[in-house]
Amino acid sequence: MLFNSFSFLFLYLPIVLAGYFVLLRWRPAWIAAWLALASLFFYGYWDTRYLPLLMGSILFNYWCAQHQRLLTLGVMANLALLGYYKYADFLVPGQDWDILLPVGISFFTFTQIAYLVDRHRGDREKYGLAQYTLFVSYFPHLIAGPVLHHKEMMPQFSRPARFNMEDIGIGLSIFVIGLAKKVLLADPISVLIAPVFTPHAQPQLIEAWIGTLAYTMQLYFDFSGYSDMAIGLSRLFGVRLPLNFNSPYKAANISEFWRRWHMTLSRFLRDYLYVPLGGNRHGALNRYRNLMLTMLLGGLWHGAGWPFVAWGALHGAYLVLHHGWQAVARSSRPRWWGRCLTLLAVMLAWVLFRAPDLATAGEVLQGLAGGNGVSLPRGLVRWAGELDGLGWHPAFDGIRWIDFSGPAVPALMLAITLALCAPNTQELFGLRLRWTPATWRSALMALTFLCCLFNMNRVSEFLYFQF
Repeated sequence: MLFNSFSFLFLYLPIVLAGYFVLLRWRPAWIAAWLALASLFFYGYWDTRYLPLLMGSILFNYWCAQHQRLLTLGVMANLALLGYYKYADFLVPGQDWDILLPVGISFFTFTQIAYLVDRHRGDREKYGLAQYTLFVSYFPHLIAGPVLHHKEMMPQFSRPARFNMEDIGIGLSIFVIGLAKKVLLADPISVLIAPVFTPHAQPQLIEAWIGTLAYTMQLYFDFSGYSDMAIGLSRLFGVRLPLNFNSPYKAANISEFWRRWHMTLSRFLRDYLYVPLGGNRHGALNRYRNLMLTMLLGGLWHGAGWPFVAWGALHGAYLVLHHGWQAVARSSRPRWWGRCLTLLAVMLAWVLFRAPDLATAGEVLQGLAGGNGVSLPRGLVRWAGELDGLGWHPAFDGIRWIDFSGPAVPALMLAITLALCAPNTQELFGLRLRWTPATWRSALMALTFLCCLFNMNRVSEFLYFQF
C-alpha cells in the first residue's frame, strides 16, 4: 500500500484514525496494540509472504534483548538475514538465487540492530512487546524510513495518548506538502530520466546533463516527499518522527551535505559504524580509512551492486578530500563557490547511484563531458519551436527523442527553484515559521491536495522502496 494511493488515503488511513480516536476515548491503553496491528496489516497488504518474516524478526530480536548473553547473536542474525535477502546474488556471482527482496528490510533490520547494540552498551530500559512491535513496524516509517532510534520513539509510544488539534493541523499540512513533492514534482520529472540511463544509450552532452539534473531533483523530492508524508502521518497520532532532510542541495561542502541528506541514516552510520571503527581518535590516516569504510558500507546498504559500491567509494573520497583540504587550507572559499562545487560533485555521484551498471554510468559520465557528441534532443527542438526557418538542422539520431512535452519541464524548473532557493518543510514548520491555523492556509492545502488527487492517475512507487 502506497501513501500516494486512493486506497490508502480514503480507506486505510480513515479506518486507522477512526480506531485511534475511539480507543483514545474509551480504551487508551489499547492504542499501541491497535497501531501495531494496523502497521502489520499495512506491511502484509504489500506481500503477505513476508509478514511472517517481519513478525519473526520482531519476536526474535525482542527475545534477544531480554537476555544479555544473546545480544551478539541477535546482531549477527540480523546481519545474516539482511545478507541473504539483499546480498546473496551479489556475494555469490554466477548463482541465481531468485530472491525477492522484502520491502523495507533494510530499515527494520537497522532499527533493531541499533536497539540491540545499545542494549549491549548498557542501556537497561525495557519495553513491553506491544510497544516494541509498534516501534519496529510503525507504518509511517516502515517502508522507507526515517531510520528510527528507540530512545526518541519508545517514550512517545509509552506515554498516555491525547487528542491535539494542533497535531492534526500540522500533520495534515506536512503530509500534503510531501504528497505534492511526490506527485507534482518527482513523478513528472521521471520521463526525462529513463532514456538517458538506458544501457547503450550513449547520451550526448545536453541530454546527459538534462537527465542527470532531472534525477538529482527527482530523487530528492521523491524521498523527501516520503519522509514528509511519514512525519505528517505520525503527527496525526501525536508521535513526532525525526527530521530526515534539511535542504541538502544548499550544503557548502560534502560534510554538510551528509548532515542534511537522509539525516537519520547519516546518524546511524556515524554512531554504529564510524565511531566504533575509531572515528577521528587515532590520527588523520585512520580517520580517512574510517570515513572510506563507512561510506563503502553505506553504499552497500543502498543496494547490492557495483554501482552502489562505486557511489559509496566516491563519497568516501569526497569526504577524505574535504577533510584533507580543511587540514591544510588557510582560508575558506566563498560559500556560493562551495555550494556550486558540492552540488556538482553530488550530481556526478548520482549518476553511479541511478545507472543499472558501471558501463551505463560510464556512458552517461562520458556524455556529461561531451565525449558522445553534442546536439539538441529532438523533443527540446519541438518544445522550443520550429527551427527550420532559421536554417538550423540539428542531427537526430541515437536517443535524442526525449519528450519535453507535458508537465516534465515545468516541474523540473520548479523543482530546481525549490531545492536551491525555497525553505524546506523543516524550516517552514520548525525553524523559521511557527504554524498557526488560518483560513488561507487551509484553503491552500486543500487546493494542493486536490491538485495531487487529479494527478494520481498512475500510482508510482517511491524510489527508496528498492533499497
